[in-house]
Amino acid sequence: MPVSPQSLSGLAPFLRPYRLHLFVAVVFLLLAAAATLAFPSVLRHLIDQGFAADASQDQLALNFLYLFALAVALAVFSAGRYFAVSWLGERITADLRNAVYAHVLRQSRTFFETTQSGEVLSRLTNDTTLVQTVLGSSFSMGLRNLLMGAGALAMLVWTNPWLMLQVVLVLVAVILPSVYLGRRVRRLSRASQDRVADSSAIAAEVLNAISVVQSYTAERRETARFIDSTQKTLRTALGRIRARAVLVGFIIIASSAVLLWGLYMGTLAVQAGTSTAGQLGETVLYVVLLASAFAVLGEVYGDIARAAGATERLMELLNTESGLRTVSQPVQAPWPEGGSSLALESVRFHYPSRPETWALNELSGVIRPGQTVAVVGPSGAGKTTLFDLLMRFYDPQSGRIVLDGVPIDQMTLPALRERMAIVPQEPVIFSGTVSDNIRYGRPDASLQDVQAAARAAYAEEFIANLPEGYDTYLGDRGVRLSGGQRQRIAIARAILKSPPLLLLDEATSALDAHSEQMVQAALDKAMLGRTTLVIAHRLATVQRADVIWVLERGRLIEQGTHAELLAQGGLYASLAALQFNTSH
Repeated sequence: MPVSPQSLSGLAPFLRPYRLHLFVAVVFLLLAAAATLAFPSVLRHLIDQGFAADASQDQLALNFLYLFALAVALAVFSAGRYFAVSWLGERITADLRNAVYAHVLRQSRTFFETTQSGEVLSRLTNDTTLVQTVLGSSFSMGLRNLLMGAGALAMLVWTNPWLMLQVVLVLVAVILPSVYLGRRVRRLSRASQDRVADSSAIAAEVLNAISVVQSYTAERRETARFIDSTQKTLRTALGRIRARAVLVGFIIIASSAVLLWGLYMGTLAVQAGTSTAGQLGETVLYVVLLASAFAVLGEVYGDIARAAGATERLMELLNTESGLRTVSQPVQAPWPEGGSSLALESVRFHYPSRPETWALNELSGVIRPGQTVAVVGPSGAGKTTLFDLLMRFYDPQSGRIVLDGVPIDQMTLPALRERMAIVPQEPVIFSGTVSDNIRYGRPDASLQDVQAAARAAYAEEFIANLPEGYDTYLGDRGVRLSGGQRQRIAIARAILKSPPLLLLDEATSALDAHSEQMVQAALDKAMLGRTTLVIAHRLATVQRADVIWVLERGRLIEQGTHAELLAQGGLYASLAALQFNTSH
């Protein structure tokens, strides 16, 4: 479907806060156009009086002063227009980029499963840059030339209506093919931007997994895939460039034809004595203004077409719904002192991409405040899915989850998630300092609080050995730290946040024996005084849990203490026999 310049109407909400600045820009625009349109008229008087036999030097000098005053006025008004419009373009583009980014961060997990991060980054950078180009320069140039073209047309009708009738007929013949070429440029502009986004998505995916790519010596294969994508981008872009070049060339030829026709007819009028040299000069300048305005409008139209495609893509992101249910009057649950209570009532859930398979099926269970509950089971049993539902990355298809007496879909997402902290199997370390990473869940924490959390997580020893201690920059994804160190930073982050509900997702499974011992000691401290859910494949880490839930195919099939479950001789006992090499 071809993109229409009307797609730019999506920018209207971002223009409204700057109505006064927009008004100032339009005033400067009108004044600059008026000064330009006044030039031919003043020049006509200068020519006619200069060739007159009785022309005085004072009068001639005065006309030159008028022209100079117009030049000064044009410079001042053009400078004001440039500043006002450029300021608007930068501010509106920044607001648009911020709004899109903030909206994307609020999307559900489903959005990120179906949208590549590279595509989102392409829209945030390339598309907003195109919008900024139009708002900051092209749109202003287009409006200025539209005003000058309309003004020149009006002056030509006033001064030479017969010539103007002929010019209009030529313009009509020019506009029709220009509209056809313009539509083709619009269509190819949107396709070109989509291909650029595809290349960005491939690059982002590969760079985020560079260690895997290199370990499988797939550099050449991934390079070939990227080159193939960029070739498609290049072919589409060259098609757009060819179409736009034809459009620009056609407009220049047509504009030149209009200009030369006006000059020819004006020269004949001077020869016939029906017009003066000054009127010829005035007519020629107005025709030049009209032709150049038409040529610039054709060029600007290409920029506007590209920006319209970019705006449409950005509006698609802004109009994306998260898919999570919201309530008009959320309920505020009381803040628990000794850990959260949790109840699952017949929870059923399947992933949007796998509607035929229940990830959780009629899952029910109650967790008391301060309890430590371990969740075990074979791969695919639904353990991680349970955590996803607790944090409302998804909503179940049926059943409900109640936290501290309130169904979680009746809370706001920030109110729900501020009650939780998660220590994942592969902790995320941001490209900031040690302090920044520990403070991530509580940005206003003091350095003393940060240090206390680090001590509780047994992280202070290795932090003290870093080059700048807590101010050490950790690099992209914490590449300067070992796995155990990253894990302890994540635990310190959870301890500092001090939530009533702690979620531990395989927090020690990837560690060596020494690191696991340190991290497990840190986890034991983190679990004190709060409710804790622990996902673990290694059963040695969950033997001290108050209750163990055993999941299989999304169902809770067993629950009890380690000793009770061993005595039952069920799935847990089988898993334990495999891991401990014992029989029960």
